[in-house]
Amino acid sequence: MDLQITLLLGQDGITNGAIYALLSLALVLVFTVTRVIFIPQGEFVAYGALTLASFQAGKTPGTLWLLAGAGIVVALIDLRIALAGGARQRIGRILGWNLGYPAAIFALIFFGKPEGWPLAAQVLLSLALVVPLGPMVYRLAFQPAAEASVLVLLIISVAVHLALVGLGLLFFGAEGSRTPSFSDAALQLGSITVSGQTLWVLGSSLLLIAALYQFFGRTIYGKALRATAINRTGARLMGISTVMAGKLSFLLAAAIGAFSGILIAPITTIYYDTGFLIGLKGFVAAIIGGLASYPVAAAGAVLVGLLEAYSSFWASAFKEVIVFTLIIPVLLWRSLTTHHVEEEE
Repeated sequence: MDLQITLLLGQDGITNGAIYALLSLALVLVFTVTRVIFIPQGEFVAYGALTLASFQAGKTPGTLWLLAGAGIVVALIDLRIALAGGARQRIGRILGWNLGYPAAIFALIFFGKPEGWPLAAQVLLSLALVVPLGPMVYRLAFQPAAEASVLVLLIISVAVHLALVGLGLLFFGAEGSRTPSFSDAALQLGSITVSGQTLWVLGSSLLLIAALYQFFGRTIYGKALRATAINRTGARLMGISTVMAGKLSFLLAAAIGAFSGILIAPITTIYYDTGFLIGLKGFVAAIIGGLASYPVAAAGAVLVGLLEAYSSFWASAFKEVIVFTLIIPVLLWRSLTTHHVEEEE
């Protein structure tokens, strides 16, 4: 291995690590707020990329039907609860978010002909279609069992993952897709060339991480999420709705996942199940951070990306094994240095 190969592999590792960092931050956020190990995080990566690819191919993405169907089910459930509890003032909001919003997206796709739109507009429409699925997934699958144990929530998470993978195969088929690069520009750094898409990935990841930092530190909703993550009971006693916190954390996780998929779609072929493996590598980074520390998880993501890149050169057949084996010493070290705390009843 010479210096040029070392630098090229390092570039690939840092680029992949930037994506894993975003996913690890989303996983840490969801776990600290809701105690859910969000295995379906990777499905939002695939859904975001494949929805954009569908628009560019002039097809109607299957996620539109998923959004409409989930909205109808959520509306029926919440309407029944609102009517039974006499909360008729909530009916308009329930109908607006769960039926009116999908109907507006439906009309925009069928009458707006997004295949002819600029790339930026297609990206925004893809995010508008995929991101609301996050809170809907929380409402249907996790909110009814919000007070269950972490093990039960993990089993539900596995079931949701399998359902979304199956729906992905139904909606998008088994063929992979790529999207055009955001930019054809390139930056020459010595003997290596950095593509414009790589710069987009790194720049967008840094901007999104900075935006999340500001959100958690300076906004009411961000502080509410932090309070819920620190102490759910204390947050509830202070008037913070844990239901709202759960939906908001899933909204952010879906946004991060879908945006990450859109970023990597031009540099790798995305299949309906590609997101699972990407999400698992983000999970490895989150484990390095103890599912609690955002900075350590981000640093662990860069480590995972570099380890994957250099493993692909030295032992390409075992690169996934090497990456996932990283969990073992981390878990061993944490088991020896962390005191066991019983879960709250």
